[in-house]
Amino acid sequence: MRRRRTRLLAGLLALTAAAGCAAGPSVRPALVENDGKTTGGGTPTRTPGFPLPPLGEPQSPTLKWADCDDDTRQRIGTPGVPDGLHFTCARVTAPLDSPGEPRRSVVRLLALKAGSGPVPLVVVNDVDGDPGTVYAARLAATLPPAFLEKFSLIGLDRRGTGLSGAAQCVPADIRPDLVAADPAQGGLGDVLDAARKAGQQCAIELDDTQTALDSWRSAGDLDELRKQLGMERLDALGHGDGSKVLAEYAVRFPGQVGRMVLDGVPDPGADTAAVLDAVAAAAQSTWDAFAADCAARHCALGDPKAALPALTDQLRRTPASAGEGVAFGPGIAMFAVYTGLSQRARWPELADAIGAARAGDVAPLAAFAAPVLEDSRARPSRIDATIATRCNDSQTRLSADQLDQVVAGMRGKYPQFGSVVAQQLAWCGPWPVRTEPLPAPGAPGVPPILVAATAADPVTPQVGSTRAADQMPSAVTITWQGAGHGALGLSPCVTDAARAFLIDGRIPADGTLCPA
Repeated sequence: MRRRRTRLLAGLLALTAAAGCAAGPSVRPALVENDGKTTGGGTPTRTPGFPLPPLGEPQSPTLKWADCDDDTRQRIGTPGVPDGLHFTCARVTAPLDSPGEPRRSVVRLLALKAGSGPVPLVVVNDVDGDPGTVYAARLAATLPPAFLEKFSLIGLDRRGTGLSGAAQCVPADIRPDLVAADPAQGGLGDVLDAARKAGQQCAIELDDTQTALDSWRSAGDLDELRKQLGMERLDALGHGDGSKVLAEYAVRFPGQVGRMVLDGVPDPGADTAAVLDAVAAAAQSTWDAFAADCAARHCALGDPKAALPALTDQLRRTPASAGEGVAFGPGIAMFAVYTGLSQRARWPELADAIGAARAGDVAPLAAFAAPVLEDSRARPSRIDATIATRCNDSQTRLSADQLDQVVAGMRGKYPQFGSVVAQQLAWCGPWPVRTEPLPAPGAPGVPPILVAATAADPVTPQVGSTRAADQMPSAVTITWQGAGHGALGLSPCVTDAARAFLIDGRIPADGTLCPA
């Protein structure tokens, strides 16, 4: 109970700060400044029942690493990574473990190693973000040198993503329709029709793999990786719903949990519609932060809150082309903006892209949606594995009438991003309903796990990350009062806390706040 009160107080302080109030409660959680110093009277709300395990080094690893510098740099594209970083890759074999035919076949997953530190630190990314290997390579270029002196970052392309047997099953002409819900009008009938066609084709193409693409089995893949790395425990860093995989790893393999940081863990609630309602609210808050950032930089876009509806009205009257015969209407434009909001480092680029689209050039804005709309062997579309994984992780299925009610309600509350987020519910309508019970939300008997939340996160909102942490007995939370998806690498305060936790074994005060 005390822990919940501390988190509630943290939320109230964030609201107070947002409102510009100077006064606040006399007792508050610790506030960690960007120089790493701690102020305030906060102390940990509970004493962890299990200590952090010591960092180990590989014993008899079996993975065969080979140089993959050129291929990795080609996959990363621009902006690239420093020439001083080098990459090696290996293949990890794991059981497919499909529900109907357990352990009858295997999957081969691509792993990448960045840096030469003696301790492997496994990195798991969002299923709809950069493949884990690419994410690890980018992360290696942004983290403080101390990370790569101690760790080798081990990125893994999750099953069905990147170069780990990508789930390329959605017809190319269907993909745009899955993200084209108009932000201002209509129901989700067209999105649901597209989802039916996608589901039918995926059932044919994926066969017994279709229902084996989920977070629980991805956690099993991580344990196979741990064994092949020669590690007694798994030290890992999760980003977004990559954190969900680590949370489920802790439930499934509690005795193998090492030092783990979960950066933006999703809400574990079983009601996907309610979870996505909070996501849409967070997207609106992130849009407000983007507009404030644009104003502070005196960006050429001017007032984003006026420019965006003007753009969607313009595209509703005269849709543009995103190439390959794809009509770039208001729905895809808003999906592109939503995608850009999650990438804080690209906000200036996003502002320029919205301005260019207003002037008639939609190519820069379409580039934010390209990872979903475009598909190739080297860069498979991300939406196929996203649909498979999220629908296999959920038991929520809504009828067409229910979907229309949800989108109408979310559009009314969140006019910019309600329909963008709500359409994700339509993706799962035709997908097989999960027959296995949902995993338990928390793992007793594991070492402390550091959960980082971000105040305005358009993908994994603070409220959901806090709820997830509340259900994890050993979780310790730290919240960045900034905006964007994830805090590691963006907030010096969170990055330093993660470094101290992973390398030095220092556990921050539960409920710590990091300034924006």
